[in-house]
Parts: sequence; structure tokens; C-alpha cells
Amino acid sequence: MPGKRPTRAAILDFVARQQSVLLSHDPAGGAGVELAVAAGERGAHGAGRAGAQNEVWLELLRDGLTFDLRGLAPGPCPAVPPITHRFDFARQEGEDALEALAVLPGPHLAGGERSMPVMKAMLGLARDLTQHFAGLVAIHWAPSHSVIGRRFFESVITAWLDGGAFPALGLTAFEETSDGALQSVGLDVWIGQEVRIEPPLSADRIAATRLGVRLINQLVIVGGLDESERIIAPDGTRLVMQTSRNSQYIRVRRE
Repeated sequence: MPGKRPTRAAILDFVARQQSVLLSHDPAGGAGVELAVAAGERGAHGAGRAGAQNEVWLELLRDGLTFDLRGLAPGPCPAVPPITHRFDFARQEGEDALEALAVLPGPHLAGGERSMPVMKAMLGLARDLTQHFAGLVAIHWAPSHSVIGRRFFESVITAWLDGGAFPALGLTAFEETSDGALQSVGLDVWIGQEVRIEPPLSADRIAATRLGVRLINQLVIVGGLDESERIIAPDGTRLVMQTSRNSQYIRVRRE
């Protein structure tokens, strides 16, 4: 929320109260998640690492991995990215004035930003911050162009970190294509492919979205699809999953 960005001192207090987060570097002390909307994610997905003049930031350690927390008050903050998909976060009056922090993988993680351990630790840190700071009202996840309300984000990320299903609604999204298919957005960050549910299977948008969520959970577990596979939908329909010629899409159709 505007004027609610944490200060360096507030983050140091946050770290002191955490068992899973440590301070690894404090520039002022001499020692791809943007938490948008008071919280969005940039890090591995296009943000530059060079900080703005007079930027206030800290480096935090979680799960043995370091992340830069940038945009702390009273320094300048990153711009809130455009929002395409919303999950448990309705448009609010004054939304254009919302401020952001950015959680970025540390420099030594270059080349491994999209690995599962790094992504999980980054999202875990974002979850810890939203639990601690009431002013962080949502998370912006750049790969799916999504904003996720804090309560929904805390719930699905906590469940996932505890061994539950992958939070497909939020960390991915779905869009209708010009030919009527239902296609995922942001799954390629996790497995290098997007799911595409073909017509007429996609005609029932609710059923197709539920199917997409189930498929994404399994695909994230196995790491994608190399060959065609036959599966049974929850309603008993026989389906075929097959990669496109360029392997960028997993096409799902009735057998």
C-alpha cells in the first residue's frame, strides 16, 4: 500500500523474528518476486540488477540461498508491473498509487534463477514477508502477469511448500486463444512448455480450467512432456497429451 513499504530497520526486525530467514549482507551496515502492490516479482524475469540512486536494499538468506530485497523505504521503489490476471485481488480505488518491493535472486545464483530450489525459496521468502507485513497486500508474479491477493498467496504457497499441489492458479494463468483453445501462461518458466487444451474440449471454460490445473500440477512434478501420453480426465473422458512440433506446447485433446 502507498506509504507502507518497510524500512531497513523494519526488515532487520523481521529477520530477528524469523527462524528460516537470515541477514547475509547489509550495504548500509558495512558488513523475478516483486512484492507488489506493495508486492511483484522481477528477478529471473527481466529486471536489471543495478539499483537506482539512493536505493535502500538488503541481502537475505533463505534455504541456503541469497536474495536481494530492493525498494525499501525511504528510497525509490520499483514500478508496479501491468496486471493482466487477478487472483483474490479485485481492482481497488487508488490502485495506480500502489508501491512495490522486489525480491531478486542473488548474483551468485546467475544461471540458476529458474531452478526449482531457487524459485521455491524465493516464493517462500515472499510468503514470509507477506505474513509479517500487513501493508504487503498482494504479490505480482511476472511470468503469468498475475497479481495474487495476500491471503490466497499465503495459503497456496504454504500448502505447496508443505508438500501439497503446485499453485497453478496464480503462478500460471489461462487465456483463450483466437481459435478457441485454452492456453496456460507462465508454465514455461517451470517446465519450458505451455499447456494448450484444444477445442472442443476447451468449450466448457470452467471444466477446461480445472483440467488444466490438474495437468499443470502433474507436469511440474515430472518436469514436462517429451512424448505423447494418454490419460483419463476426471469425468472419464479419454484424452491425448502430445507436444507440438517445436515442443513448446503440450496439446490436450479428446482421443
